[in-house]
Amino acid sequence: MLSHYRLSKREKVKLIGYDPGDTASIGSKEDIQEEFERLKEELQEEQEKLFASKTNGVLVLFQGMDCSGKDGVIKKVLANLNPQGFRAESFKTPTADEAAHDFLWRTHKVTPAKGYLTSFNRSYYEDVLITRVHGKIGGKEVKSRLKHIRHFEDLLQDSGVSVIKIFLHISREFQLNKIKDRLKNPEKLWKFDPADLEERRYWNDYQQAYEDVFAATGTKECPWHIVPSNNRWFRDYLVLKIIVKAMRDMNLSYPKADIEATSLFSAEEQQN
Repeated sequence: MLSHYRLSKREKVKLIGYDPGDTASIGSKEDIQEEFERLKEELQEEQEKLFASKTNGVLVLFQGMDCSGKDGVIKKVLANLNPQGFRAESFKTPTADEAAHDFLWRTHKVTPAKGYLTSFNRSYYEDVLITRVHGKIGGKEVKSRLKHIRHFEDLLQDSGVSVIKIFLHISREFQLNKIKDRLKNPEKLWKFDPADLEERRYWNDYQQAYEDVFAATGTKECPWHIVPSNNRWFRDYLVLKIIVKAMRDMNLSYPKADIEATSLFSAEEQQN
């Protein structure tokens, strides 16, 4: 199932070929609810092994158009993790200090240490997406930054940090409906930004920019996953399956004790 949504090599893809309303022929949320709960428990167990072993780190990177649900999926899928070993990072417009450094600086310093899982709501990919769409960098600079990103992700992988890249795919109509919902709902009005409507003018440009990103940075070691996200329950289910599968493949285990527990008890008993 997951292979259909995974881009594990550098190839040109068209987002129009991926249905944002796809549910893999699953009828409803109720059909996967039991498995969803099991997967959440498995993710907690994998995180415990990750934290205990301190041999690897995990970076889960979320990209997507406005209203694709980056905040929501982090809450739904990762909320039950042990906060001692989990951190969520979000990236907005660079500060003056961040802009004075190279474009990878602000994200590199918050990548996960060994034993930790970190989620990125947006990421260093914004620096080849919004900057390109709004003409702040040209084609030559885009290619240069994509090359640096490939090398950066290679560095993370070589350092024991698994990078899980997820693109939350929604339709333009779905986005508009979500914006309208925000305007109607007093509890969600704070999320509305007039700039979101302005950005819709660049929808096709962003789709092209994302397609170029997938073609340049999708690899076997660090694949992209295109997750249909019009149906939130399927989005959450598929993201959870992707993360659990990636952590299973890491073959994490609890570390063995350096000292035999029996010898400690023997020494204690002799003292008594």
